[in-house]
Amino acid sequence: MPGKGAFIDANLLVLLVVGSIDRRLVSRHRRTRRFAPEDYDILLDFVGGLDRVFVTPNILTEASNLLLDRSDARFMEHLRILIEESEEITVASRVAAKSGSFVRFGLSDVVLLEAVSAEAPLVTVDFDLYGAASAKGAGAAVNFTHYSAAGAPGGM
Repeated sequence: MPGKGAFIDANLLVLLVVGSIDRRLVSRHRRTRRFAPEDYDILLDFVGGLDRVFVTPNILTEASNLLLDRSDARFMEHLRILIEESEEITVASRVAAKSGSFVRFGLSDVVLLEAVSAEAPLVTVDFDLYGAASAKGAGAAVNFTHYSAAGAPGGM
């Protein structure tokens, strides 16, 4: 994967979408309350420095499920924009299910673990996932909590 890019986990994709609608919503939305509006700014700066944002179908599905609000279509409209601007990487579920980490992390996270590398690291707030991705080598993961204004706790 040439160029500078990173995978963004579902929780941070949700933060990007909510903040893109109104950064003041970040601390009030049910899925992003643990973040501060400044966390959106930090993440936006980080993503703005990338050539590409990588996503997986699994992570997009998770983010979609977390954002779905039938009374407010803005969340899905903004997710649609994010999808159009990102590069989708597919790892077959059959491949991910063979991973020794499958039982511990589940399909969405194991797909990420299969895809990330130092050239395409994972940016996450999930401490356990960060640790597993970091085990793939130096630079394979970024713990967003280290940069977070709110000091959001890792893991879900």
